[in-house]
Amino acid sequence: MILIFSAPSGAGKSTLVNYLLQNRDDLEFSVSATTRAPRGAEQHGREYYFLEPDRFRQLIDDDAFVEYQQVYRDCYYGTLKSELDRINRNGHHVVFDVDVKGGANLKRIFGDDALALFIAPPSVEALRERLLSRNTDSPEKIDERVAKAAIEMQDAPLFDHVIVNDQLDQAKSETLDLVNNFLDK
Repeated sequence: MILIFSAPSGAGKSTLVNYLLQNRDDLEFSVSATTRAPRGAEQHGREYYFLEPDRFRQLIDDDAFVEYQQVYRDCYYGTLKSELDRINRNGHHVVFDVDVKGGANLKRIFGDDALALFIAPPSVEALRERLLSRNTDSPEKIDERVAKAAIEMQDAPLFDHVIVNDQLDQAKSETLDLVNNFLDK
């Protein structure tokens, strides 16, 4: 089975994914590929496979992706078919932490075999504050992410459930309940 987590940047999807991974041993994180530079302590092969744009485009030509998106100019994100193969060999359910377009694409591809969760911030202004507190992006990059988030929020109805991440403990509980119900049916 497939679990898809999507959200505007800074909404808290990675926090919820990490919580789930700590509470269910039958889940495994699918490491996405990207052409963006690592942030903070991110490592190649752990958070992402960090690739040069030309290498990413070659993998597109080689049909190596389940899905991919060009998010910004020369900034790609994608799901490698080899990641699904690796996780399936381990006998685990796949957990995706992907952007909103990627999440909608994955839901379309996997249909009823996937639970697609949209993690929403309580407001766009709260999202801006979260991104500022991260202290990982320039003010211009934050403005770009907030503008993109306002557009992404319009795609929430494409997902099976929307979880508003206002109170973290409540969001964790709601997420775990939805996942348990989906996987245990």
